[in-house]
Amino acid sequence: MPIVSVGRDRLFDALGQTYEQEEFEELCFDYGIELDDVTTEKAIVRKEKHLDEEVGDDEEIIYKIEVPANRYDLLCLEGLVQALRIFNGKDEIPTYRVADVPRESMLKMHVKPETASIRPFVVCAVLRGVAFDEARYNSFIDLQDKLHQNICRRRTLVAIGTHDLDTIHGPFTYEALAPSEINFIPLKQEKSFRADELMEHYKCDTKLKKFLHIIEDSPVYPVIYDKNRTVLSLPPIINGAHSSINLRTKNVFIECTATDLTKAKIVLNTMVTMFSVYCEKKFEVEPVEVIYTNGNSSIYPDLSVYTMDVALSYITDSIGASLEGSEVTRLLNRRQLYAEQSISNGECRILVSVPPTRSDVLHACDVMENVAIAYGLNNITRSEQISLTQGRQQPLNQTTDLIRLEVALMGYTEVLTWILCSYEENFSMLNRKDDSKTAVIIGNPRSSDFEVVRTSLMPGMLKTMGHNKGATKPVKIFEAGDIALLDDAKDVGASNHRHLAALCCDSSSTLEIIHGLIDRIMEVLGVPFGSGYHYEPSDEPEFFPSRQANIFLKEKKIGSFGIVHPEVLAKFDIDFPCSFMEIDIEPFL
Repeated sequence: MPIVSVGRDRLFDALGQTYEQEEFEELCFDYGIELDDVTTEKAIVRKEKHLDEEVGDDEEIIYKIEVPANRYDLLCLEGLVQALRIFNGKDEIPTYRVADVPRESMLKMHVKPETASIRPFVVCAVLRGVAFDEARYNSFIDLQDKLHQNICRRRTLVAIGTHDLDTIHGPFTYEALAPSEINFIPLKQEKSFRADELMEHYKCDTKLKKFLHIIEDSPVYPVIYDKNRTVLSLPPIINGAHSSINLRTKNVFIECTATDLTKAKIVLNTMVTMFSVYCEKKFEVEPVEVIYTNGNSSIYPDLSVYTMDVALSYITDSIGASLEGSEVTRLLNRRQLYAEQSISNGECRILVSVPPTRSDVLHACDVMENVAIAYGLNNITRSEQISLTQGRQQPLNQTTDLIRLEVALMGYTEVLTWILCSYEENFSMLNRKDDSKTAVIIGNPRSSDFEVVRTSLMPGMLKTMGHNKGATKPVKIFEAGDIALLDDAKDVGASNHRHLAALCCDSSSTLEIIHGLIDRIMEVLGVPFGSGYHYEPSDEPEFFPSRQANIFLKEKKIGSFGIVHPEVLAKFDIDFPCSFMEIDIEPFL
């Protein structure tokens, strides 16, 4: 869960009330957040440097508050204060509005078609007449960092750029150019860099080097220019120094480039709603029109509220508390959800207006959860379970466990290998070819060891054997686990299959041992040879020619077995012959 660090005195001053630590912990619990730690700035530094110094009386107390991961509005002091003041009844729910600016007078952001290949979306807004001081400025920057780490997924989905609007001139353009064509002075630098030079420069930067992989291998880099071809930013890496904001900045231009438009809208709404409180016209945001080359255009930000219609009975029955409609609306108002009750067909219903700050409210269950938190989880009366159900093991898992036990009784040791493996291990090291219709490929693997979801248990088994080739022979191991195959019939495009695999390694081929294991498994499953299962010759590249067979359950192929090909053994650094079998367990259900 995200941790938000705020100064205690500044927090209490904004809340308009001073609390003892226990009182504040109770307030946090009532709201659904938690006071995680109480420390000081100097204590944090001392801890990092392993220094043993006494705490001074002049050190500012820092509260570290843990907030829900989907409450992006609580990631800064401004959001926390607003939420708690409304919860305590000290403030009304604010109404956020987009400034009434004629379309022809709006700032424009023109999007070039080349951006579709790298970061296709951009959303923008302007905060006018912002009054920054040092604390507000630091909170503004810190919120960007928190969002980058949270919903933005370390800038892979969304990257935020903030600029001093008085130093740049619209209309703006969002382009994708070759790195050698982009030249500008980046933030906190004094000389100009080409984009490709900048990538090399930041490989030594502890903060920025972890974002370079997002675009460094692309033939084009995203870049935002103003009317005078001044670079605003090279998303998602760095902003330009020319438009950097500071304590004197009055008008802030915010742009968010993204691969996910929905998350970009949420991030932009969070930024502008949290800091529009400091604007000259409180809670008002100036829109920006984003224009695409195909003629489509959109105006951002979208600060409209959307309405949810929830039955009162659903809320009260789910919570287990008898509440009147008026009480439910009062509780929702405390949670920044404006609510009214209405009667429809003799049933009381709650109409909830969800503001742009509450992107976490998506379903009626979210409304119910907010009522429960405001009501007080400790105030919900404990009750006995009305319905009694009997749990039982899933048939697939039960069958798998029975087979595992039987194989173990035959002297095999169970292993558990990674579901992900390298591309080479899944294909070329097994003498297999990728037909592009079978394997689930990881789009952006963090390691070359985890590039593909395994299509067979064989790579993991052979890898295990290769790392234990010094073990006393014979080595008999098995695994029962899932593989994944592409499947257009599934909504996610892939399906899992439960497989059983066994391997026997000795000074001789031991094919008869693996053959006997298969026959024993079929026997305990009650499948007779001939009418139930049979073998047919096979020509699988991972096995030795003429020393392999396919296994059929009636007319359906469920697996294969054979002596592993010497080329495959060599690739896994195995010096002794191995026999291997693998079958699909699911057809036996």
